[in-house]
Amino acid sequence: MIIQFELNGRLVSADAAPGSTLLEYLRGEELYSVKHGCDHGECGACTILVNSRSVNACLVLMHAVEGKKIETLESFSTHEQLPEMQESFLQAGAAQCGFCTPGMLLSVEALDREDGVVTEAGVKDALNGNLCRCTGYVKPVEAALKVLTQDRGALR
Repeated sequence: MIIQFELNGRLVSADAAPGSTLLEYLRGEELYSVKHGCDHGECGACTILVNSRSVNACLVLMHAVEGKKIETLESFSTHEQLPEMQESFLQAGAAQCGFCTPGMLLSVEALDREDGVVTEAGVKDALNGNLCRCTGYVKPVEAALKVLTQDRGALR
């Protein structure tokens, strides 16, 4: 079946087999910020944005993205300059092995796109679905708060 959607700012027509997941498609497109972790929506390694909401790509069947806007971490940076949130994670030592980092960054971006005041509890809640064995979450929360409380865009 042919599925049409926006991927990182460009229109895509994908030929997807019934039952195939968005994670399989994105990895096939060499979008490696989308990690293959648990396949059960429990680890957050495959976190992406679908219409600005953080979603686990392993749980999304391809037919469900028809007409939607999909964003991976690749859509936020260039080789010339890191976005402010990525720089904050780097400076704070919030990215250690890096496996969970793309999912965390996109979860924080989704939080930033919501209306309202950003709090430490809100950042922790946004990162709730992203499992990390290295950081202990303290530094990612601090890095996110440093940027988000400046009233600026997270990854932009």
